[in-house]
Amino acid sequence: MSPKTSSPMRWLQLVLGLVVMMAISSPQYVWTLFVKPFQGATGASLPAIQITFSLLVVIQTWMSPAQGWLVERFGPRVLVAAGAAMSGLGWVVSSQVTSIGMLYLTYGGLCGVGTGIVYIGVVGLMARWFPDRRGFAVGMVASGYGMGALLTTFPITTMMAASGYTATLTYYGLLLGGIGLVAALGLRLPNAADVLPPPAVMAVHGYDTSPREMLKTPVFWLMFAMMTMMSTGGLMVTSNFANFAKEFGVSSAVVYGMAALPLALSVDRALNGFTRPFFGWVSDRIGRENTMGLAFLLEAAAISLLLAFRADPLAFVLLSGLVFFGWGEIFSLFPSTLTDTFGTEKAMTNYGFLYMSQGIGSVLGGPVAAALHDSGGSWVPVFGLAIGMDVLTGVLALFVLKQLRKKYLHGQATLYAAAVVAAE
Repeated sequence: MSPKTSSPMRWLQLVLGLVVMMAISSPQYVWTLFVKPFQGATGASLPAIQITFSLLVVIQTWMSPAQGWLVERFGPRVLVAAGAAMSGLGWVVSSQVTSIGMLYLTYGGLCGVGTGIVYIGVVGLMARWFPDRRGFAVGMVASGYGMGALLTTFPITTMMAASGYTATLTYYGLLLGGIGLVAALGLRLPNAADVLPPPAVMAVHGYDTSPREMLKTPVFWLMFAMMTMMSTGGLMVTSNFANFAKEFGVSSAVVYGMAALPLALSVDRALNGFTRPFFGWVSDRIGRENTMGLAFLLEAAAISLLLAFRADPLAFVLLSGLVFFGWGEIFSLFPSTLTDTFGTEKAMTNYGFLYMSQGIGSVLGGPVAAALHDSGGSWVPVFGLAIGMDVLTGVLALFVLKQLRKKYLHGQATLYAAAVVAAE
């Protein structure tokens, strides 16, 4: 095999990873369709029902280090297949629940564990298959999780109207779980002949580092703080989208014959998926920190413009799309940067620890945003805090993370060289 070519197997791995990620995206992204049916089945209040969704996200993110360790221990084929099956089983079993506790265990627990295993396993696997295009490959599979529900939302809505939510959950649980399981059975770890070296701009990589050692480094905790801020700031805006659209007076407006709010949501979801491989691809060429600075400052500008033109329905649709475009890339840039820094051997467990920051952001984003709104009677303070965190993370990426990573990688190279000399 020529040194300038790589096994076509890695592109098959990318397709299979994308399929599995799309198959497990619906439990999170179409949850809202099942809220009222679950209320009727369990007799629980709306806040109690919504805890199910919080459990799903928290279990998916905060258990991710353990999930990553399991994938590394037993291999991606077995664990990702099991995760896809658990995600589908969570839907099948939850279709029969009559109590809130069982809903927490099935939809929240089974789906949370299953989707977490798949997400960490597939992202970590792509980071290993594509050292030369790591940002792009990780972004592609992350976009599958972000956009997969686009294919299922309308069919699920139609089937629920015709057959009820129980039959719908059972059918799509079996279908999506089966698709994910079959696709996962084709996954495998790469060998040396399967991959290409990284391009010159990304040529300096860290040596394989254990989670224990990684957690002792300042560079990891800086990335953790940055991803937490980006997650919190982005979710402050995205999780309250319908609420501030109503306050701005554009939720019932019409743009080109379509209602502004659902049109904006459709545009936002598409751009939230597209941004992940796009900025990942950019980062493969100009470097991770440079791309972070570009994307995060773009996010700050987009939120500022959305705030300035919040009463204009057309501007609301276009600028909200730009907001999502400037936010979703964190799911390609951070895992790529982490793997570049701490190596591939423990990439899944290592990213599991960083991915916990998304769970923190999901918890902080909603309550903090609501508290700021209630205290000031306006969404402007919420937007202001999100803009501030975006600017801060962009500046940190360009002027702190870049230098800290360079210093860390230089130190690693020095230690490795000394160890080689000592061994001789």
